[in-house]
Amino acid sequence: MTADIRQKELFVFDLDGTLAKSKLPMDAEMVDLFSKLLEKRKVAVIGGGWFPIFETQLLLSLQGHEDLFKNLLLFPTSGATFLRYENGEWKSVYAHYLSLEQRNKIKKAFEDAFTQIEYKHPEITYGEIIEDRGTQVTFSALGQQAPLELKDAYKGSVADRRWEIVTALNRYLPEFEIKVPGKSSIDVTMKGIDKGYGVEEMRKHLDIEIAKMIFTGDALYEGGNDEPVKRTGIDTIAVEGPEDTKKLIRGWLPQL
Repeated sequence: MTADIRQKELFVFDLDGTLAKSKLPMDAEMVDLFSKLLEKRKVAVIGGGWFPIFETQLLLSLQGHEDLFKNLLLFPTSGATFLRYENGEWKSVYAHYLSLEQRNKIKKAFEDAFTQIEYKHPEITYGEIIEDRGTQVTFSALGQQAPLELKDAYKGSVADRRWEIVTALNRYLPEFEIKVPGKSSIDVTMKGIDKGYGVEEMRKHLDIEIAKMIFTGDALYEGGNDEPVKRTGIDTIAVEGPEDTKKLIRGWLPQL
């Protein structure tokens, strides 16, 4: 990636697996680097989780830095929602909610897909397996609260049958967007609502050209939930995890 970082006005990051380890808060070093970046540029965070997850992983870690929130834009549930900080609170700019009928159809489609491929859930799971996030329905193979070490071991293992599930889901849910983020989950949103949509909304609402943005994420691979940003033409950088992201920000800060 050879883009001139000095020309970038908006830095866009995936959250889970990019700024923080899965379902965990940003660590102290990331908070320091992220805050310094916020002092210099606008930053958007777009992730598959809903707002409560953003609070846990991002906002609670940034307590004491609320003066910088004017430069922070949040896009939970893969861009289906957009919040910005105004008058001391996070206010919704838009939210594309799935109807109850749509959410129920998605949940049933998961069950049908499991039956079709003879998928069995693990004997031990941690929290909800299918979570209704309002704007998105998310399947977590090990449960929403599974320990990070188990999710690390699951991704790419024999037990990881997410791509088979997605293939089956595509038969039942052709009118929805289905993506595979992170280590153990599948996200379903309205058709056309994905991180590429989120980037286009950033352009519209912030009046910043896509050429002046840069995206960093850990799921830019084919079928990953970061991949849709590529169709916008935004410059992208793939990372393996938060340590890679820290190295990037460290390198950027002296140039900004």
